Amino acid sequence: MITGRSRLIPSLAALLFGLSAPILADGIKRIAHPDGTVEFTNVKSTSQPRASTGNDTVYRYTDENGVVAYSGIQPAGAEFDVIRFHCYACDPESTVDWRKTPLFTKPFRSEIQSAAREFGVDPALVRAVIHAESAFNEKALSPIGAQGLMQLMPGTAEELGVRNALAAAENIRGGVHYLARMLNRFNGDTRLATAAYNAGPGAVSRYRDVPPYAETKAYVERVGILHERYAAR
Repeated sequence: MITGRSRLIPSLAALLFGLSAPILADGIKRIAHPDGTVEFTNVKSTSQPRASTGNDTVYRYTDENGVVAYSGIQPAGAEFDVIRFHCYACDPESTVDWRKTPLFTKPFRSEIQSAAREFGVDPALVRAVIHAESAFNEKALSPIGAQGLMQLMPGTAEELGVRNALAAAENIRGGVHYLARMLNRFNGDTRLATAAYNAGPGAVSRYRDVPPYAETKAYVERVGILHERYAAR
């Protein structure tokens, strides 16, 4: 994959406010930095172009003349970056008090316990990630199609054996499976594992720490707070 930094054109500023990479978007992410630059991770697609619904998705690509372009329609036959996402706990400007916001201690208790036991993950951490990803909305959909409680991208869901990502038990099992992979890769370090869940394991490996992305840093901090609070319950 190819990464790069680019100044956003002013007309896109409103579209990109408060948006970030969803956790299981393998290789597809847009990260805003405090200095006003944005980092994109390049992905390839062989699918046919499709129209964006309203202004829900913005594609960044290089056209046949070598010019960087932005479009609301997925470009055909070109590498592109999807630069609009949503994550409940990722907005650095969020006004939620994460130490006081109500917890979801009862929903999906058996599903979380079952998946956590199967993959050896702390159920309090699972609950914290679900809270951060979707605020326990089992029908949550991101602008590019991340689905359900743990916001699984369709391709990743398929890889994890999830047939219906909007079915709570399947979604949780798939998300916990992936979270377990990240914990294993980063030697049980929950900060790095949750950073990888948000920004991708490649970014964490490159920086050998939580990547210096505003959204990822906010996400990791908030998951940590929620984890602590759920564990105390």
